[in-house]
Amino acid sequence: MTTVGTARRLVTELPGPRSKELHARRDRAVARGVSSVLPAYVDHAADGLLHDVDGNTLIDLGSGIAVTNVGAAAPAVTGAVREQAGRFTHSCFMVSPYEPYVAVCEELAALTPGDYEKRSALFNSGAEAVENAVKIARHATGRTAVVAFDHAYHGRSNLTMALTAKNMPYKQGFGPFAPEVYRAPMSYPFRDPAGLTGGQAARRALDHVEAQVGAGNVAAVLVEPIQGEGGFVVPAPGFLPELARWCAEHGALLVADEVQTGFCRTGSWFACEHEGVAPDLVATAKGIAGGLPLSAVTGRAEIMDAVHPGGLGGTYGGNPIACAAALASIGIMRERDLAGAARRIERLVRPRLTGLLERHPQVGDVRGRGAMLAVELVRPGTTEPDAELTRRIAAACHARGVLVLTAGTYGNVLRFLPPLVISEPVLAEGFDVVEEAFAEGCA
Repeated sequence: MTTVGTARRLVTELPGPRSKELHARRDRAVARGVSSVLPAYVDHAADGLLHDVDGNTLIDLGSGIAVTNVGAAAPAVTGAVREQAGRFTHSCFMVSPYEPYVAVCEELAALTPGDYEKRSALFNSGAEAVENAVKIARHATGRTAVVAFDHAYHGRSNLTMALTAKNMPYKQGFGPFAPEVYRAPMSYPFRDPAGLTGGQAARRALDHVEAQVGAGNVAAVLVEPIQGEGGFVVPAPGFLPELARWCAEHGALLVADEVQTGFCRTGSWFACEHEGVAPDLVATAKGIAGGLPLSAVTGRAEIMDAVHPGGLGGTYGGNPIACAAALASIGIMRERDLAGAARRIERLVRPRLTGLLERHPQVGDVRGRGAMLAVELVRPGTTEPDAELTRRIAAACHARGVLVLTAGTYGNVLRFLPPLVISEPVLAEGFDVVEEAFAEGCA
């Protein structure tokens, strides 16, 4: 089964025998609720290629869900991790602080949108960052209501499950959920009425909030500038600026969940920059630290400092090894202009996705920005989601040695998140396989 003259190398079926052995061990030791997209167990990885325990080499178009933007084993990151681990692995910043935490916060102040004075607090996961952003917003405003949007995904903790829209697999059976969370309609150009502008979509959402929540009760409007798990939904131009204007007028805080979109993924350091929006608070994680667990809330100094000392923190938040990895990752993003790399990826990939749209009536929409791109699959001539076709095409890619991910409220979106350091030949081969899978699946 060897694939000759290509980046992929398939010497067994996927998963191979060693992966199957590991999977049998997993079934006896790992909780059933923890699933995997493709159970080909990774041995090592770098620059858009995953090498499994059976000697197969796969092309990675998922980046560990937008985490390994700088690659899965960037030498600068692994070197920084080794160096810091040799100094100390943990002291807890709340007990005995250390410089790498401060340095990461300084970088976040410089990089996130807005030219005002900022502060940051560091945590471990995207869900923690979002949850703490809500805590900060409530404390700073003295209000309790939080507005989230249809198709949103914000995490798996109790509060962030309440903020997340999709039931399966994220919420089913886990309630009751945190109160004072209200949902508003998102700008979803593919499914909105024809001609609805971003400003009109925002007004539709805000009319809903004013009528059912009350503007004076809203602590925060929480939005993904481009929705992630919800299907890479890019709101129509004008939607985000109108939310920002409304928040400023009514004393609510605009909180941007940039967990999946941040750190060069969309062709800018942060997705809010594409429309010139400077949120009051920004939640980040995923791509910040080259694969190590780290997240942050960054925002206006007066808002962040409204919380009393001791009100924010956590034992592992801002772990020194993760901070060292983050500083190295940010250095790579600057030196290699990975925002520019994301734009180049879009220039290479979008025409191929548009070609799928033109050839296959099952492709209803092509969307995204930078290296965060997707296609939505439907029954031909309708907007009815086709989750089964999406599953088959993803499985066909996996069998051919290309890792792709699905998404969407209806399970009918194929999303593409290649590492920003992927080479053009590897990227091209990956999408050759995607095209083959579509030709087979849509026949």
